Amino acid sequence: METKAFMNSLGHTLPAPQPFRNLIAQARLSHISDDHEGFFKGMLMDIDTPSLPFGLKDVHGQGAGITTSYRPLPQDLNDRLRRQAKQLGVSVASLCHLAWAQVLSRTSGESQVVFGTVPFGRMNSGQGSNSALGLFINTLPIRVDLAGTVHENVLQTHERLASLLEHEHASLVVAQRCSSVPQGIPLFSAIMNYRHNAASSNAISIDTGIEHLESQERTNYPFTLSVEDFGTSLGLTADIVQPIDPVRVCGYMQQSLENLVFALEHAPDMATHELNILPVDEQELLLQTWNTTQQDHPGDLCIHHLFEQQAERIPQATALVYNGQSLTYTELNERQ
Repeated sequence: METKAFMNSLGHTLPAPQPFRNLIAQARLSHISDDHEGFFKGMLMDIDTPSLPFGLKDVHGQGAGITTSYRPLPQDLNDRLRRQAKQLGVSVASLCHLAWAQVLSRTSGESQVVFGTVPFGRMNSGQGSNSALGLFINTLPIRVDLAGTVHENVLQTHERLASLLEHEHASLVVAQRCSSVPQGIPLFSAIMNYRHNAASSNAISIDTGIEHLESQERTNYPFTLSVEDFGTSLGLTADIVQPIDPVRVCGYMQQSLENLVFALEHAPDMATHELNILPVDEQELLLQTWNTTQQDHPGDLCIHHLFEQQAERIPQATALVYNGQSLTYTELNERQ
C-alpha cells in the first residue's frame, strides 16, 4: 500500500511511520521474559518426548527436498466449520489447530502433541503496530492434549491459543528449554500457519507497471501446513520433506476437519482420539487393495503335501536357519 501511495504521489497522506525498534525493545524487556518462561514451563514441563510425524526430526534442512501441494477445501466444509466456530464462541483457527493435532497424533503415535504455530505478532505490540513496517510474526510451540471429548478439546485448544497471544513475542529458545525433552532433540518438527489472505479493501488501485516474476517460500521444518483463510473460503498448503507426499498430508488434514466438524454437529461428547484421519481411498488401499493376497490352492491336499511339492520344485532353497547354520530342503531330507 505504501509503495503504491508514493508512486501515485500520495505519500503525504500516509500516517507517520512507526519504528520497528519499538517491537525489539518490548520483546527484550526482562520482566516480560520472566513471564514468558513461567507460561511455557506450565505448558511444556512434563513433555519429555517430541512430536515427530513419520519420525521426521531434522529441523535444519534449509528447505532442501521440500515438495508442495495446495488443496482448496469444499465450500460446504468451510461453511460448516465457520458455523460451528461461531456457535462455540471459538475461532476457525482453533478448530484447524485441533484437526492438525489429530494428524500429528496419528503420524507420531503421541496423544499429547506439540507443534509450532505462527502468531500474527501485532496483537500485543503496542500502539501503532498495525501500521509499522517489519516482520512481526513469530514461531512458538503449542501443546494440544487429545485425551478428552471433541467439545472439551476444542475449548481447551482455543483457550491455549488465546493465552499464547499474550506471549507472541517470546523467544523460541526460551520456550524450547521449558520442556523436559533432552538437549539436542527438537521439541517439534511440525508447523501450522493459519494465514489470513483476504485482500485489503482500502488498497490504492493504480497501474504501477510492476511485474511479478517469481516468489518462493522456504522452511527448515520438514512438516509444514498452512491454512489459507480467504475470508469466505479455506485452502490447505502442505510443504513436506520427501519422501512423504504433501498430497497425502492435505488429504489427512481435510479428513480430520471433516470428521471433527461432523462430531461437533452430531456427537460432541465423542472421544477425540477416535476421529479418523484416513481418507476413504487410502482406507480402501490399506484394508482392501493391499490385502488382496488370495491364492488358489488344491482343495484335496493337506498343507504338508504343499510343503513337499515346494521342496521338490526348489530343492536348493533354504529350508532351515539355526545358530548361524542353514540347511536346504535336500540337506534337511538327507538328515531324516
